[in-house]
Amino acid sequence: RDVFRTAIRANASGVIVVHNHPSGDPTPSKEDRLITERLKQAGEILGVSLVDHVIVSRRGYFSFREEGEL
Repeated sequence: RDVFRTAIRANASGVIVVHNHPSGDPTPSKEDRLITERLKQAGEILGVSLVDHVIVSRRGYFSFREEGEL
């Protein structure tokens, strides 16, 4: 809910979610993939698209959009 609250209040059409992996490996975990799918579904219901989910680390980043997963 909190992810979309500000977007809805701002009448945004989409959101980009970013989080870090302190381990240094930006590869998405199973949980990252699950939450991405849940966020996508919730956004579709709320009319706010999940534009991207980006994982950052000191070794680089992973973008679900760039990898064709969104």
